Amino acid sequence: MELDEIKYLYLLFLLPLIVALFLFNMYWKRKKQREFGDLEAIKLLSPDRSVFKPVFKIVVVLVALAALIIGLVNPKIGTKMETVKREGIDIVFAMDVSKSMLAEDVAPNRLDKSKQIVSQIINQLGNDRIGIVAYAGNAFPVLPITSDYSVAKMFLQSMNTDIVSSRGTSLDEAIKLSATYFDEKSKTSKLLILISDGEDHSEGAQAAAEEANKLGMRIITVGVGIEKGGTIPLKVNGIVQGYQRDQNDEVVVTKLNKPGLELIAKVTKGGYVSGNNTKEVLEYVKKTLDTIQKTEFESTQMADFQSQFQWFIGFGFVLLLLDLFLLEKKTSWVKKLDLFNEEK
Repeated sequence: MELDEIKYLYLLFLLPLIVALFLFNMYWKRKKQREFGDLEAIKLLSPDRSVFKPVFKIVVVLVALAALIIGLVNPKIGTKMETVKREGIDIVFAMDVSKSMLAEDVAPNRLDKSKQIVSQIINQLGNDRIGIVAYAGNAFPVLPITSDYSVAKMFLQSMNTDIVSSRGTSLDEAIKLSATYFDEKSKTSKLLILISDGEDHSEGAQAAAEEANKLGMRIITVGVGIEKGGTIPLKVNGIVQGYQRDQNDEVVVTKLNKPGLELIAKVTKGGYVSGNNTKEVLEYVKKTLDTIQKTEFESTQMADFQSQFQWFIGFGFVLLLLDLFLLEKKTSWVKKLDLFNEEK
């Protein structure tokens, strides 16, 4: 089962509010009756007034409102399971989240630009499976291989420079971790899209790329930033308080290392593309994907989801209609049965 409009579930919080108002109203009436006179005497003046009916009416209204809200949510029920065959490749996005990615030589900054690029690439994918890795001084698995693009985008937008504690940039760690995402025995084509400014504080990137090549991985490197470089602003609540400085108290200028990224791509027979122009990246990735052999893989999923909102809406309106005909006085035949001990 799946929920089509989950946002309407928040309306269910109205139900306890209605109950609270009902109980307050009952308390207020009781208090006023005590001020007016003796409760037993007042009861004798209105012998047909039911104690149970008001409670029953509010229960009917609450159930009706709950049914209408669930109808707005529109639950869907799958009618059968089916195996879907798709053709695609496995793609891992390795994203640089080091502090240098906060440089604003590319608007709005290198990291946000990287997110835009990955999001746009995902939008143009078809049946491919994707995973996400974040890296700085070491690498961190963000999302394993999945075909759920909406979940991937959610994790993508939550990425920031604080999710990896170690400083610096280790491209070799990113490549090594990304390689573990792929099944070595699988014939599915393997593509790593590595997005970075190319600044590398390790010395094993080329060796890691050579090992990746042995596993059948192809690497596309996307360089974000300019070779002239830019400073790293330090912000508090969006306001620049200063700029990142090194151990000599000099302002750090972080530069795009294009040759390093080109070398990694070349080792795996991949390619390099500048990430400063999103359209250029999308065209390059699409062109590359068209040349990669697709592999058929199967997935089992629930099919033929049918909307069920009409049953809940209909039930809710029937209850509201019933409530119109429910009076607060005792029903004659129920009165004779005295089911709720209302007769004294």
